[in-house]
Amino acid sequence: MKKVVIIIVLTPVVLLILLLAGLAVKYSPVYLYRLITQNVADVYDYQRYHNRTIKAADRTFQFPEARDTAYVEGLFSDRVTASGYKAFDEWAEKSQTTALIFIRRDTVIYEKYFNGFGRDSYFHSQSMAKSFISFLIGAAIDDGIISSVDDAMTKYIPELLQRDTGFGKITIRNLLEMRSGLAYNTGYIPGTYIHAPWHDEAVGYYHPDVRKLLLKRVKPAAEPGGAFQYCNYNTSYLGLIIERATGITVSEYLEEKLWSEIMEYDALFSVDSEKAGFEYMPSRIIARAIDYARFGRLFLNNGKWDGKQIISSGWVEESTREDKSIPREIYPEWFGDGCKKVYYSYHWWGHANCDSTFQFTASGNLGQNIYVIPDKEVIIVHCGNSLEHYGDFDLWHVAEQLQ
Repeated sequence: MKKVVIIIVLTPVVLLILLLAGLAVKYSPVYLYRLITQNVADVYDYQRYHNRTIKAADRTFQFPEARDTAYVEGLFSDRVTASGYKAFDEWAEKSQTTALIFIRRDTVIYEKYFNGFGRDSYFHSQSMAKSFISFLIGAAIDDGIISSVDDAMTKYIPELLQRDTGFGKITIRNLLEMRSGLAYNTGYIPGTYIHAPWHDEAVGYYHPDVRKLLLKRVKPAAEPGGAFQYCNYNTSYLGLIIERATGITVSEYLEEKLWSEIMEYDALFSVDSEKAGFEYMPSRIIARAIDYARFGRLFLNNGKWDGKQIISSGWVEESTREDKSIPREIYPEWFGDGCKKVYYSYHWWGHANCDSTFQFTASGNLGQNIYVIPDKEVIIVHCGNSLEHYGDFDLWHVAEQLQ
């Protein structure tokens, strides 16, 4: 009887050890260590990684100010009430909001920081970084070093064909639209809402050599150009294409084409490891909130910055507007299919309205948004560290209230 009890007690322990050993062998001991010690991603993750510095412009446009605090905070009153709070500041604290900036017609009417953050703080982009990578694809096309979004990804990463000829069907457009058909495991531990250790969200995030992962492990699983599947590997492949096409790091190209042109502050870009030196394209640009607003201003102004065309207006339109030729059934039901709906373009999210207006947003986990409202000439930046009392649709509701 005693032996039976020992076996019952030890079996789960042995299985756990075998599982952990298997993960270490398959993905690397560094991956396993990061998975255990970091667990759920948050906005301080960049402090655990090697970061490259991206230099800002010597001088750039400064937003004039005309504060209207009561008006802007009033726009969030429905969210404050729905969250069970009586005051905006209480909601900002409990929602773990870290920055809120509201700019109308190039004038800052609201800029506040919360929960220990300030104007000089670094703000983790999360998946807002995807929109910056999309920008760089457009810049590379403008520069003539990428021919077209209809280029096959294997034009720039030809060795993938040796592993699977299916890669040859995937275009840059497919990657931008999250319609590549790449395999992407989204499994959970049975009976829980916890990502399984082999969930590709975790594998891609914690792997110490993402370039190797892309070249050796990721595989096509479905025909490209079909169903929408939000997949971080799409963005990582775009980064690898940029690296191959330009011959420099993505950080260097981002500095050359964007940061040194329009930004006020230096930024950071985390790499998977100091040894591998590949930027984590889907989510680890780290910048100041006011510079995120500058990125929004660039796209609000159709790629022009104080008289200079930084990115072609055609790219801005193509990457942020809804492609109505794409059938709605390829998207999840929550996108909607009426006149008011969500859409996804080239690594930008969009909100279409029944009056033909629209908003587009760079959006990231835990409450990161660069929200652009073209018809009202408004840019909203929200940064945070939780989705418990805040969501992307809150800014859509704010947009509907604007006069």
